[in-house]
Amino acid sequence: MNHDMRLPVVLFNGTVATTNGLYSIQNIDFADAKAFVKKYGYVSAIGHLATAEIMSELLEETIPMNRIQFYQQVGQMAIVFKLNKRPPEGIVLNKEQIKNIGYSLKVMHRLE
Repeated sequence: MNHDMRLPVVLFNGTVATTNGLYSIQNIDFADAKAFVKKYGYVSAIGHLATAEIMSELLEETIPMNRIQFYQQVGQMAIVFKLNKRPPEGIVLNKEQIKNIGYSLKVMHRLE
């Protein structure tokens, strides 16, 4: 996938299509995610504090909780925090609960 180098990586706490388009989603390891964030910079659209704390640890950056409305642009890369299973409705998980559930990272590109 070609990343538009003028655009920062956006960080999401879920795989979400922020606008109409064609997207590609694949697994990414923590080291590659960290390298992309260091190379291109980032915008946090992480809406939950515990997720921001875990992402800060994984990426070795201070990732703020930032509940913003964000529209991913064509060519823009997103690093997505993905829980291994969906929590019950209305539950806000803390850091330890998230670690117990488990998680992975995905890379999501908006292709068009």
